[in-house]
Amino acid sequence: MDNKPVILIIDDEAQIRRFLQISLEASGYRVYEATTGADGLVQATMTRPDLIILDLGLPDHDGLHVVQRLREWTKVPVIVLSVRNSETDKIAALDAGADDYLSKPFGTGELLARIRVALRHASAHNQESTVFTSGPLSVDISARIVRVHDDIVKLTSTEYSLLKLFVQHAGRVLLHGFLLREIWGPGFTNETQYLRVYIAQLRRKLEDDPANPTLLLTEPGIGYRLALPE
Repeated sequence: MDNKPVILIIDDEAQIRRFLQISLEASGYRVYEATTGADGLVQATMTRPDLIILDLGLPDHDGLHVVQRLREWTKVPVIVLSVRNSETDKIAALDAGADDYLSKPFGTGELLARIRVALRHASAHNQESTVFTSGPLSVDISARIVRVHDDIVKLTSTEYSLLKLFVQHAGRVLLHGFLLREIWGPGFTNETQYLRVYIAQLRRKLEDDPANPTLLLTEPGIGYRLALPE
C-alpha cells in the first residue's frame, strides 16, 4: 500500500500544475490535479488529500469560495498560491480558512517547507498528547506547565491563554483580529497594541533572543505564527 502523503493541486495554469507535480513527486508526495473549483471540490471528496494547494484565480469560482466550501466538511490543510499579494488578499484567504498563503512567483524550497509545516500541524492536531514542544519550548496543556530549556516559566493568565491559543494552532498564521477576539473579546478586534505588548512579554520569557525570535514569528501586517520544530 502506498503511504505517501497525497496533495491535491487546484490550479488552471498547466505550467504551474506541471511544475508542482514534478517538484512534489520528487519530494515523495502523490499528486492529483484539478483545473476548476468545482472539479477541485469533487477531487477533494474522492481522493481525501492530506493537503491542498489552491490558486485563487480559478475560471469558475473564486478560490475563497472553494476554501469556504472545503471548511464546511474538512480540516485538510490548504495552502493558497496566488499572484494577488496584498495584505488584504492574504487576510481574506486566511480568514476564509486557508492555513497558509504564498505569493507567485515562489521558491520551491519555501513551498516544500510550508507543506511540511502544514502537514506537521495537521498530524499534531490529530494526536492525543497534551504536550507541545518546539525547540527549547515545552507546553503541557493539561498541567498548565510551560518550560524553556527544562526550566519552568511563570506566565500571567493572559499570557498563558495567548500561548495556549498559539499551541492549539501551531504552525498556522493567526490573524490579529482572531487573537484579539479569542483572548479579549469581540469588542477588542482593533486593539492591536494589546497584542504587541503581550507578544513582547511572551518573547522575553520564551525566546533565547527576544529581538530575533525563533518561536513566536511575526507575519507583517497580518498576525503571528508559533513555529513548529524542523
